[in-house]
Amino acid sequence: MAEKTYATGRRKNATARVWLSPGTGEMTINGRPLGEYFGRTTLELSAKKPFEITDTKGQFDIYATVSGGGIAGQAGALRHGISRALASFDVERFRSKLKAAGFLT
Repeated sequence: MAEKTYATGRRKNATARVWLSPGTGEMTINGRPLGEYFGRTTLELSAKKPFEITDTKGQFDIYATVSGGGIAGQAGALRHGISRALASFDVERFRSKLKAAGFLT
């Protein structure tokens, strides 16, 4: 397992660069907390879905930069980036779950 992992997620015209590290569940997007950045609960829940699938809520900190596209595309890109970072963090535990959920396409 790696101590800190980087991954890139894409959705439509949006791109998210995601750094994942073991921690307390703090998520910072473009220097702002997740809820403040997106402002919509549905987008926030979408971005957190990979942690629900892998049963890792509150175990990792996320620092991400997102750009391009609209806010929904950015949330999708963030979800894709988080999924890829989790899969590369521990391939044996997380990859199959994330792939089955359709988050690693």
